[in-house]
Amino acid sequence: MSVCSSIFVLFHVLALNYEHLPLSAISDPPQTLVCYGLIAPGSEWRLHRQWFEQSAMGDLLDEDFSLVEKNALYRCLDKVLKHKEELFGHLRQRWQDLFGARFDVLLYDLTSTYFESDPPFEETDKRQFGYSRDKRSDCVQVVIGLIVTPEGFPLAYEVLPGNTSDKTTLRKFLHKIEEQYGKAERVWLMDRGVPTEEVLSQMRSSIPVPIYYLVGTPKGRLSKLEADLLERPWQRVRPGVEVKVLPQENELYVFAQSQDRLNKERAMRRRQLKALWRRLGQLQQMKLTARELLLKLGEAKGRYRAAWRLMDIQFPKPTTKGLASFSFALNRQKLRIVRRREGRYLLRTNLLGRDPAQLWQFYILLVEIEAAFKNLKDDLALRPIFHQLERRIEAHIFVAFMAYCLHVTLRARLRPLAPGLTPRAVLDKFAAIQMLDVHFPTTDGRTLILSRYTHPEPEQRILLEQLKLTLPAQPPPRISSRRKLLEQK
Repeated sequence: MSVCSSIFVLFHVLALNYEHLPLSAISDPPQTLVCYGLIAPGSEWRLHRQWFEQSAMGDLLDEDFSLVEKNALYRCLDKVLKHKEELFGHLRQRWQDLFGARFDVLLYDLTSTYFESDPPFEETDKRQFGYSRDKRSDCVQVVIGLIVTPEGFPLAYEVLPGNTSDKTTLRKFLHKIEEQYGKAERVWLMDRGVPTEEVLSQMRSSIPVPIYYLVGTPKGRLSKLEADLLERPWQRVRPGVEVKVLPQENELYVFAQSQDRLNKERAMRRRQLKALWRRLGQLQQMKLTARELLLKLGEAKGRYRAAWRLMDIQFPKPTTKGLASFSFALNRQKLRIVRRREGRYLLRTNLLGRDPAQLWQFYILLVEIEAAFKNLKDDLALRPIFHQLERRIEAHIFVAFMAYCLHVTLRARLRPLAPGLTPRAVLDKFAAIQMLDVHFPTTDGRTLILSRYTHPEPEQRILLEQLKLTLPAQPPPRISSRRKLLEQK
């Protein structure tokens, strides 16, 4: 009960049902879909068959089961997607009004999500095979590009074909943000592999308003600049973090070294190298044919990819008995190169004259967009997507995006009150407040029905007070004839 009513409050806080927002014309079904997507995410079919009946949504909306009738939900999906662009503009204003959000620094990244649909599809269909971040190359997918602020407030997203290359997306998003919010001095934070040299050159030459960027670089570029960087002194930007700064034409390269990251990467490499060494030793002792041995070596390579690159392996040679043998050794030259680069990464930017500590802090903000994707995929269960129509797949993702907006709103409210408390933990605590129907038979054969929610525990009351959430009044009693009660059952 409380969890549904708290999500209702968040829905009103973001003003997703205000009259000036066209989404309000179809408010109840989308409101139910979005609340379901945040509380207990799953398929629309599960909402229709199970969740609505077990939740307090009907009581809060004063609606019956017809609200979530299967076709009604699908019709709702067909209607909501056209309001996407208007929602982006609305959200920007709400983030600014509620939390004083600023939009001079933006984070951009991409992810993919796969789903169950039967290919082949037309070339214009967004469901395509491509590089799968979920390691499900056997399924069709779509690519999702997302823009968030450093505080995690989402501004916009786009669903792209599943075979889209990351490098081809940035120019479109730059234009989209400028068109939506106007030209301004913005800093774009991106991971390596997203921008191309051509796009970065355009960003550097943008006039009259400059477009700034801070982006990771591939390790190949580090090899080219290594000699120049060796001559530069280290600068301490915070305990355990040092940087070197190297100006190059209209750019600045920042070579960062983190002791915590070094310890983590070195421990991971050692653990994987020990496991691979042990496995190769086991394979040496086995009596296998060349084919059997190659299969097992391939399995070891797939499991220990990073460590495999550090090994020199002489592949199987058949013996007189038809068995195969091989030898392996550690490539110490490759190991020295890997050790030298552990815990270090190279950034490039056109933010000339900025404090290196600020540039490093900017790049660390990229964890925020990684957290956004993690919440969308795990906590909000963007999957499963069982739709067979492309437009409904996009609508399903749109509903998940709105659920994530409520998730971010709750997190922003929690941050000054209880920074260690996650939105999911709060929702789980509120879910313990149950809605019950108490039936009292009357002497004339009818039934008095009292819908009552359980009294909040002290911990739940504190959360409600701190978040300024108020439980609705207990519903008035209902009276039903025996016949109507049987029909309801």
